[in-house]
Amino acid sequence: MNKRAKIKRQIIKQLYFNKSCSSTELSIELNKSIPFVNGVISELVEENILEVKGLASSKGGRRPVLYCIKPELLYIASIAVDQFETKMAIYDLHNNVVDEIKTFNLRLVPGSKQDLVLLTEAIVDFIDHHSIKKDKILGVGVSMPGFVDVTNQVNHTFFYHPNKSIVQYMESEIDLPVLIDNDSSLVALAELKFGQAQNVRNAMTLNLGWGIGLGMILDNNIFRGSKGYAGELSHIPLFDNKKICQCGKRGCLETESSLLILVDQVKELIDTQGLEIKGWHDSISEPDALNLIMNEIKSGHSSLIHLLTSIGYTLGRGVSILMHLLNPSTIILSGRGASLSKLWTAPIQQAINEHCIPKIAENIEIVISELGKDATLLGAATLVIEKYDKLSKFESRTSIIQ
Repeated sequence: MNKRAKIKRQIIKQLYFNKSCSSTELSIELNKSIPFVNGVISELVEENILEVKGLASSKGGRRPVLYCIKPELLYIASIAVDQFETKMAIYDLHNNVVDEIKTFNLRLVPGSKQDLVLLTEAIVDFIDHHSIKKDKILGVGVSMPGFVDVTNQVNHTFFYHPNKSIVQYMESEIDLPVLIDNDSSLVALAELKFGQAQNVRNAMTLNLGWGIGLGMILDNNIFRGSKGYAGELSHIPLFDNKKICQCGKRGCLETESSLLILVDQVKELIDTQGLEIKGWHDSISEPDALNLIMNEIKSGHSSLIHLLTSIGYTLGRGVSILMHLLNPSTIILSGRGASLSKLWTAPIQQAINEHCIPKIAENIEIVISELGKDATLLGAATLVIEKYDKLSKFESRTSIIQ
């Protein structure tokens, strides 16, 4: 890739994250002269890649021209995998979902030799039958749970292949560039670029899912640790409850605080106390069960609110430990469970009040993600653009920029 082509990709990347920019703003971001950037922008406009959005607000003098990417230029396939189902979507470069989000039911089994095959087949089918043609798709971003080694492109918890990495196998079958990352890290990336962490220097994003994932934003960057495994909040051993966690240890935070624990506790109340929930049946799946429970909670079901409050308080104990270590200014509640919004914040705040040193806890802000339950989908799409100007494997896919 020549230097000018790389600059063009960097401009597209900046416009994706900022929606629109003036040539002056781009020159500052890229550390290039304004005349040089103006020349590259003119080429991109002539190549039908950029368009004029309008004029920026005046700060005195001539109002600068704002440029944006044409949304139909290229598209991104975004895949969000959790332990029970996978969501798939195609995004344009303005982060709009094209058509609709599809759901594929896949219950992950640690060490399974079939899950990777089944997931890849579902992605191939989704792309092949989508209204967007494959040659317009820039790449595939995949968000997944587990210990994801981004460098070696393997997941040490889920998805096994005897001879290839996850990415090698998927790219050979899908025939598109593929990038993978841990789901909670991608929630943090989405919040950092488009959500509540845009203007926050140090924040923690809690991915409220079947486990409790953590994304750490430190000095405006996502902190991953030495091997990329930082953020395993679920597996802090807090309890002497003898309960075996899915990681193999006993007493992890996840054994007392997660959406899966909420579902299990409701099942126990149904079995032992005759609790009734409309639509519930013996063979109900975990995602369907959770949807029913969350609807009941939003409707004011006192017994279920009590369960959620207890789980939230327990989660707050774990958060208090992290606050002593990292001293963030903001805690962002995101992921599947975030739609219960303020029902989480009160018990988490109560636990912080009880277990955190007051000086550390003062001015802490607990906020609800504005990205919704599909933050992992947006994070997976964002991952593709994040790597757009650096990976040589994109060259064959993006003939528009040479």
